[in-house]
Amino acid sequence: MSEGGVAVGPPQFLLHDEGDSVAVAVQDLQPGAVQGAVLANARRCEFVISHEVPLGHKFAVVELPEGADLIKYGIRVGTTTKQIAVGDYVHVHNVRSARWTTSRAV
Repeated sequence: MSEGGVAVGPPQFLLHDEGDSVAVAVQDLQPGAVQGAVLANARRCEFVISHEVPLGHKFAVVELPEGADLIKYGIRVGTTTKQIAVGDYVHVHNVRSARWTTSRAV
C-alpha cells in the first residue's frame, strides 16, 4: 500500500533527523527501493539502495565527497574516507569514526 508513492507499512529504515546524511536499516535490506521514516517528524521517504544493508547498519541519503562529515542524530559521528553515493552502504570501509579521530594521539 502506498500514499503519494511512498509505502504506508512499517518502515524498513529510519532517519533520526532531517539533516542526517545516513539512514539506519531496521531490517536486512536488499538493493532496490526501500521505504522509511524520519523519527523527528514521522515524514515518510523512499530511497534506492545499491548494496545489501544489514539490520542496524547505515546507507547514505545524500552524496558525500571524500573527507565529508557524516551526520547522524543531527551531529557529526564520522568522516568519509572515500566518495559515497546516495544509496551506498556506509561502514568501516568508507568512514572513519569521529570518536576514533579525536581519541588518537596527534
